[in-house]
Amino acid sequence: MFGTSIHWTTFFYLLIDTAIVLYTLYLSYKKKHSTLKRFIYLGFSFIAYNISGGFLPIDNFPGPLIIQYIITYSVAIFLCLYIIYYLYKEYDIVVLKYNLTLRKVVLITSFGFILLFLLPYFICGSLNISRYLFTIPISIFAFEFLIIFYRNISKPSNSNTFILRRNKLSTLSLASIALLPVFTIIGDYQWITFTLMNTAFYAITIMEIDRYLYFLKNNTKMFEIFAFNKKQRDDSVKHKIIYEDLTRREIEVALSMLSELNYKNIAKELFIQENTVSKHASNIFKKTGVKNRSEFLKRFFNKEK
Repeated sequence: MFGTSIHWTTFFYLLIDTAIVLYTLYLSYKKKHSTLKRFIYLGFSFIAYNISGGFLPIDNFPGPLIIQYIITYSVAIFLCLYIIYYLYKEYDIVVLKYNLTLRKVVLITSFGFILLFLLPYFICGSLNISRYLFTIPISIFAFEFLIIFYRNISKPSNSNTFILRRNKLSTLSLASIALLPVFTIIGDYQWITFTLMNTAFYAITIMEIDRYLYFLKNNTKMFEIFAFNKKQRDDSVKHKIIYEDLTRREIEVALSMLSELNYKNIAKELFIQENTVSKHASNIFKKTGVKNRSEFLKRFFNKEK
């Protein structure tokens, strides 16, 4: 299209991603306390990925061809790492099996690109050899990471359908980036690779929409906590204020506490450490003007009667 290497499917995804990001920016602008910054950054990363990977390489680009591949690979690697970071933050993950921290994932991927892609290319001058040397080990590492992550969040006994849906969508996102190196080895087919990668973005987008609907469904409970009198509560509902003082994770913890789950069960339900739940709870108490869990629950259940 347009005299470049971009495929019509890639251009289509670029338009959709741009529309999603612009709408999210609009929503963020309307809210005083936005919790969508990470998602907006993710959206811009996908736009950059679609542009760089779709339009490059081009013939009249200044400098050697390898520079264009460095740009496209660097953007793709950054995007994959940002998706991992996004899900790390989503689940409050500090470390996975084998002491696999986010920092180590970044270092392994970055050094792998330098040692297994750039160095072989400058030695042998073959793009195909460099691609194979880099993508095969990275693909193995990506699938190992996917398996570890899935095992870390997979709890079939969990009865919270919102959490279960989030787990499936998160796994789909990681599966998409794990498969990217495989399809890169197969060939440069934009309609496959870009469909695969944009699936990760749309899965996370659905996850964010589902979270909003989940919070909206539980608005009544949270309004009861934040509204100290009926007028304030009615005004909140009228203006559709959704307890913006709390972070998204704090809202999840608050809703779990209102379901009378203890910290241990909340930790199990949200796949986080019990001390992390305690930390979130402490922030919730400060923001809702109570001293402890008992006062927090008492305020809600007193208004229920």
